[in-house]
Amino acid sequence: MTSNRRVAYTRYMNWDKDVIFKALGDSTRRLILDELSERNELTLYELTVRLIMKHDLSISRQAIAKHLSALEDAGLVKSKRKGKYRVLIFNKEPLKNLLKEWIE
Repeated sequence: MTSNRRVAYTRYMNWDKDVIFKALGDSTRRLILDELSERNELTLYELTVRLIMKHDLSISRQAIAKHLSALEDAGLVKSKRKGKYRVLIFNKEPLKNLLKEWIE
């Protein structure tokens, strides 16, 4: 690996970390991850209902969709089609990799 490639690789890795930490910096996004970690798969509707009922949030599905976009950009949430619904899934790998660098 040449010096220039190492610098580019390091910048890319730092960017990923920054995106992850930025996504985790919002309390609503952390609640979303809490709900997704508690239940393996949720639709946007199910997630919205859980956030409103369980956490007494006053939030629209559109606002949650924007938060999900930030979490997807950070790689923390994946989605897949299940019939006519889009199912949301918590992807723990970015967090595991991030913590693994510090712990090991």
